[in-house]
This record gives sequence, C-alpha cells and structure tokens, in this order.
Amino acid sequence: MKYRRSGRLVDMTQYLLAHPHQLIPLTFFSDRYESAKSSISEDIGIVKEVLETKRLGTLETSAGASGGVTFVPTVDLDEAEQLIDRLCTQLQDPSRLLPGGYLFMMDIIGDPSLTQQLGRIFASYYRAEKIDAVMTMATKGIPLAYAVAAHLHVPVCIVRHEQRITEGSIVSINYVSGSTKRIQTMSLARRSLKPHSHVLIVDDFMKAGGTIRGMMDLVEEFQSTVAGVGVLTEAVHEEEKLVSDYTSLTKLSQVDVKNKAIQVERGNIFNSSFGDRK
Repeated sequence: MKYRRSGRLVDMTQYLLAHPHQLIPLTFFSDRYESAKSSISEDIGIVKEVLETKRLGTLETSAGASGGVTFVPTVDLDEAEQLIDRLCTQLQDPSRLLPGGYLFMMDIIGDPSLTQQLGRIFASYYRAEKIDAVMTMATKGIPLAYAVAAHLHVPVCIVRHEQRITEGSIVSINYVSGSTKRIQTMSLARRSLKPHSHVLIVDDFMKAGGTIRGMMDLVEEFQSTVAGVGVLTEAVHEEEKLVSDYTSLTKLSQVDVKNKAIQVERGNIFNSSFGDRK
C-alpha cells in the first residue's frame, strides 16, 4: 500500500514502538511503503528526533548491506520519579497491610498500563546488559516480568514450586526461604532457558531475598549468568539480605502493625546514575 509521508511516519513509529530491540532493515520499510530508501532514511531521522526529544527512546542505525534501525526504549528520569512517587503514595494506604509485614499489591501488578510503565523503567535501566531472558517466580511476579521482557524483546522463564507434566524435564534445586528459614524446592523446565544466557531476574517483592537467591543459584545450573536483579518493592529487614546486588523501584522502609502505618519511599534504582546509564 502506498502511503503519504504523514501516513508513513505514523505507521513507522507505531511499528518501531511495537518491536523494541529488533533490527529492522531499511528494505523492510522501503517495501512496506513502496518508497525509496532515501525517503525512508529521512523519515527515520524525523522519528528519531521526536522520540529522543520526548525521551521515549532512541533509534540506533547500522550501515551496510544488513543495515537497519533498532528502537531502544528509554524513560524520562523526571517522569519515572513522578510515577514512583505516586506509587509510593498508593502503597502507603493502611488498608494494604497484610500479616507478616507484607502489602497487598495485586491491584498494582494487575494494572496493565501501570505494569507496562514499570517494566519500561527496568528495561531502560538494564538496556545495555544484553539480556537474553527474564526470569521470575510464579505467580505474582509474572505480569511485571512480561512487561520488562516485552520492552527488551526477550522470553520469560517462569520458576515454579511444583512440577508440571506439560513442561517436560526440569531442573530443580533446594533453597532456604529467607523469611521462614524453611527448605523449599524450585524448578524450571530445561527448555525454558538456553545455556550461557544473560538473565535478568524480576520479582514483585523482596524481604530477605531467599527466593531471589534461589533463582540466582538456579541460573547457574543452566550454565548462565545473572545480569541483574530487579524488584518492584524491597522491604527493610532486621537481618542481612541474602542478595546484595539488586535494584528496587520502591522501598517499604517502615511498618507499624499496631498503628497500621506504612512508609514507602523510592527504591535504590534512583540512587545510582540511572539517567546516565547507556
């Protein structure tokens, strides 16, 4: 179909936003719009300028016969901070308090629009780490993991406590729960993760870090490496966490069960040079 330039720009932008971290050859757009490569290059220049001005992402171009353009999602630091500040306010609602110092967060995780925005923050932060897969623990971490993976254009590996016959052969390990100190088992289907992968672990909540520590050990069983750990909310814990290198979006810094008071603040992801990471 032959597009006018305005139509090409709209369709091209939509296509790039829907296919992050994928190299799109210029010939693809040339054939798609029945236009010369020179015209396509000019269009890409316009889209690149707008995306970078709005801090929605950047377009990386490569030359040569196999050259093309890749859209890399990013976030505006100010907008990310405002989003997390609003989230902190939501999480401080006393009605969210659950036994054990946990918070009810299913409405947050179950909001597709919000989850996509949170996933974009993690994807932007880890965009230079060459992530091959996102790993999470069933079940509450799944929506956030898929949001991160969608922005990174990588598959999701779901670790489970129970074995499912539909997943074929599995790799299982025992781990110690950080909060209860009980020995538990987690498993991952062998076909879920390729050897020598760079894995980003994502979870919704971290208290002592036992579950995440277990997933880190499980990654090693696949001859792979942990490229990063991202959690939606970390909780202050009297004991030392079992995971030291991680990034969090929010921090549950104080819980007063008696008075039903909750204090939530920005996570440590904003303590580093978040806006300057390449």
